[in-house]
Amino acid sequence: MGLLSALRRPPHERAGFTLYGAAVAAARAPYFYADLGVRDSVEGRLDLIHLHAALLVRRLRRDTDKRGPALAQAVFDAMFSDMDVNLREMGVSDLVVGKRVRGLWEAFHGRATAYETALDGADQAAMAAALARNVWREEEAGPAALRLARIAFAQADYLQIQDFARLLAGEAQFLAPEAIGDAA
Repeated sequence: MGLLSALRRPPHERAGFTLYGAAVAAARAPYFYADLGVRDSVEGRLDLIHLHAALLVRRLRRDTDKRGPALAQAVFDAMFSDMDVNLREMGVSDLVVGKRVRGLWEAFHGRATAYETALDGADQAAMAAALARNVWREEEAGPAALRLARIAFAQADYLQIQDFARLLAGEAQFLAPEAIGDAA
């Protein structure tokens, strides 16, 4: 990579990829699959990545620091760059990748909007309904959707108290979901 291409890179690209990696790692917690019954499949994992990325993007977009929205965009860009690469590695043809990524973007946007609406309204029941619809496709989500809603609210609160300077450096932490989901 030449100096000019390095200078043209978005200012928060590296932090965006690192933060996205933290959201992916959080979404891979075995608790979601073993205890909550989320399908351990490409779709199930993607649903949880969308949830964690949406929580992180929401946190960054709302920061009082003017760099927050740009960092949120960097996380979003990292997520869809990763999805593009993964689709290609799964053998999806170049002609189809763009359409699939667009479909994934639309799915993410719809989910993120539903999650944000529930969070903004402090409505765990609405969050549980959105999660049942998106994560379980309303197949017997039952109490698991309520547990995941409780986890989402706790993660949103935990992300909110994290120092923006650390987030800007690419450092985000998520709570262990079993500590939240199994709480009374």
